Amino acid sequence: MSQSTILYEKKQGVAVVTLNRPDKLNSFTEEMHQALVLTLDIIDRDDSVRCLLLTGAGRGFCAGQDLGDRATRPKNGVSAEKTDLGATIGKYYNPLIKRLHASKIPTVCAVNGVAAGAGANIALACDIVIAADNAKFVEVFSNIGLLPDSGGTYHLPRHVGLARALGLSLLATPLKADKAKDWGLIWDVCAADDLMDEALKLADNLASKPPIGLALNRAALRASFNNTIDEQLELERLSMQKCGFTDDYAEAVSAFMEKRKPKFTGK
Repeated sequence: MSQSTILYEKKQGVAVVTLNRPDKLNSFTEEMHQALVLTLDIIDRDDSVRCLLLTGAGRGFCAGQDLGDRATRPKNGVSAEKTDLGATIGKYYNPLIKRLHASKIPTVCAVNGVAAGAGANIALACDIVIAADNAKFVEVFSNIGLLPDSGGTYHLPRHVGLARALGLSLLATPLKADKAKDWGLIWDVCAADDLMDEALKLADNLASKPPIGLALNRAALRASFNNTIDEQLELERLSMQKCGFTDDYAEAVSAFMEKRKPKFTGK
């Protein structure tokens, strides 16, 4: 199986993963899903990687599912067979979203150009999203009789509220990057020519921090939507306890007191 649909490069502590079907706006095929899983497996086994940076090749980030990869077309006037979309989602998209959420390292997405359908929602599953000023997010599902998948119905109302989530998902209106930032859907916007430089700065920043603290930080924030205040306070207490027992916290305090740069080991 060719893995050219996914490119991987390690830049110090940052794993840069690029969706690489630019002629198809990096829309997903089964082969591409499988190649991405293999790449993420490699990253998971590499303890020197401290941050994942996901982006797309060419003029767009990702147009979602390649409909031609699983299409059934009418033949001789007979309607096409029904397609089990749930099977594709259950086998590929849901595990990917869960994997991004559960990632032991922070995830950054650099959105260049269009992010549509599942492509938009894969981006939103990352911890921090930075977009080029010519990028746009489109929940195209309603135009073909579907609903947002890949965590779209989960992330949209949490990021922008129910009213805006309904508008985005029902109307399928493209949302430009600057408005996406204003609405709180993404972290930042920059000039298209500066996107990767700015995204790498973010990723390098995250890669330089103690990873256990970052992992517990991310997990606590996500858990807060389902916890009571008492449950969240207890989660904070337990998480702080874990952080306090790490070598990295001791190193951070020592470095602060000694006025030097800390050397974190991830332990």
